[in-house]
Amino acid sequence: MRLFSTLFSLTLAVSAVALPTTDHVVHERRTSTPSRWEKTARVNGTEQVLVRIGLAQSNLDHAYEYLMSVSDSVSPNYGKFWTSDEVISTFAPSDETVAAVESWLVNAGVAKSRLVHTKNQGWIVFESTATEAESLLRTKYYQYTDKLTGSKAIAAEEYRVPQTIQKHIDFVKPGVLLPIPSKDRSAKRTRKFKPTRQASANASSLSTCDEMITPACVAALYKIPHSSPNVSANNSLGIFEEGDYYSQEDLNLFFANFTPYIPQGTHPKPAFIDGAEAPVPVADAGAESDLDFQLAYPIIYPQTITLFQTDDYNYASGEIETDGFFNTFLDAVDGSYCTYCAYGECGDDPNLDPVYPDNSTGGYTGQLMCGVYKPTNVISVSYGGQESDLPAYYQQRQCNEFLKLGLQGTSILFASGDDGVAGPAGDDTANGCLGNGTIFSPAFPNRFSCPYVTNVGATKLYPNHTIADGESSVVDPVGHPYSVAYSSGGGFSNIYTIPDYQAAAVAEYFKNHNPPYPYYEGNASFGKNGGVYNRLGRGYPDVAANGDNIAEFWEGEFILDGGTSASTPIFSSVINRIIEKRIAAGKGPLGFLNPVLYRNAHALNDITNGSNPGCGTEGFYTAPGWDPVSGLGTPNFPKLLDVFMGLP
Repeated sequence: MRLFSTLFSLTLAVSAVALPTTDHVVHERRTSTPSRWEKTARVNGTEQVLVRIGLAQSNLDHAYEYLMSVSDSVSPNYGKFWTSDEVISTFAPSDETVAAVESWLVNAGVAKSRLVHTKNQGWIVFESTATEAESLLRTKYYQYTDKLTGSKAIAAEEYRVPQTIQKHIDFVKPGVLLPIPSKDRSAKRTRKFKPTRQASANASSLSTCDEMITPACVAALYKIPHSSPNVSANNSLGIFEEGDYYSQEDLNLFFANFTPYIPQGTHPKPAFIDGAEAPVPVADAGAESDLDFQLAYPIIYPQTITLFQTDDYNYASGEIETDGFFNTFLDAVDGSYCTYCAYGECGDDPNLDPVYPDNSTGGYTGQLMCGVYKPTNVISVSYGGQESDLPAYYQQRQCNEFLKLGLQGTSILFASGDDGVAGPAGDDTANGCLGNGTIFSPAFPNRFSCPYVTNVGATKLYPNHTIADGESSVVDPVGHPYSVAYSSGGGFSNIYTIPDYQAAAVAEYFKNHNPPYPYYEGNASFGKNGGVYNRLGRGYPDVAANGDNIAEFWEGEFILDGGTSASTPIFSSVINRIIEKRIAAGKGPLGFLNPVLYRNAHALNDITNGSNPGCGTEGFYTAPGWDPVSGLGTPNFPKLLDVFMGLP
């Protein structure tokens, strides 16, 4: 319940009534204090504080409209992607906003010479005494102490700004927010077991795909043809990795046994971020990284793969504990994100994200990397967490960044998670569910319920089913065959509402296949009347692909593995192949995929068998059309190619 008890108690009082004796109105108010924090004393009036005024960005209310304009196939602007400079200038605070806030501060007695307008244009900053800041903001500052760590923070319970200025301000620091305390990272769970069959004996067979998914099975399931030997140098598939590292020896073993047409030594192009390194010796190999590359290469080769490996070992391994995720990656592919302000967050969060230089032993001692790599046309991300793991404002700022990347033509795909309608056991409750252990826990970042990425669920071939029989959603109870239960993540967000592009699909699901569970409508009614999911939330996943019994070499041995971590690089590779065809025809990348996918559900293989259990329920059920288990379905390469080749 952390998200709801410590975040959604923060309310923006945008329609507050002005105080009788002033034109100031409440801008932010905290109605409760997180249990870890104790208010200890008033701040001494002479204490120096750095006041940071976060300026309201321009055109955020039009951001979704801009993205749909270049992403929806019925738009005359489809495929006319923006440059990075166009994105930055469009969303920068307006001259009117800067002038209005500066005028307010100067008239209140803050000399203009004290004001600093930051390089990224998002802040106006000045040093002040606590007394001056309290007078300016009609507030009182208090010292707070973290009862577990002893760390200190300054915060107010509410503050006010002039009513005429309110529209120009996003937030103020110090303000009402208290740092979010770190919590232990959930251990990455691997779902692997050693099969009884040998790899080489079944490398090209389609008769045993229900027992072992090989590159031949993937190609047959989704009708993926052999790749052309002539490929574009500008269409490398991007794959994100964090705290998990591939072994070249494992890749070579896989190529030798399953794809001898891929030369030994083939490896991803390094795009190492903030001290990251790879590969590692085979004994230290990560099952996740090995899996991603061993699934992607057979589909895209001779296209290349770019490895976005993030963070030095101290942070990536969890030796230095952080809860934040993806921000250092986003910094590296978009320099403006390093200082980008939105939803009360500006730049990386020192309480949640890695801080560089890292002066710990073996740490990366360089500066935070900002804008050093160009994002690839497609980026596959098999990592994530739960919405309740991180503050809503942190996730919303990241979600906006994925929108900005979509505007520039990048397609981003995320895994939906492996716990059905729940989160990892022990995350929020013993069973990984919210509230009293009965409320479904949406995944982040789909693990993103963010509506500006494509979320990928998992399917499988059930025992004794052939490729012709079709796939079902993954439902693997404990011990069958993995040591932990596994089902495809899916459900409805507690942060984001249903986007227009999927509204009809979600409405059809509710109308024709209504889930048998009570629900609530929006965060304000979280858990009301026994509701276990948000009826008004963005539905996920969007699509699916096979994610069970995947043939893999890991630590020098042949195993079978699974997870939506497998589904995501499969679907991402299909999209990268399609972009390759478009480039050869003089066309460009695809950007945000969802509007086109939802308009062309016929181009996917509909999954109508299975569910995604969790939280003491059978979860949601698959159904004809979109469903919150398998989305629109799995890729049909020829049909998807026809759809996307028919677009500008």
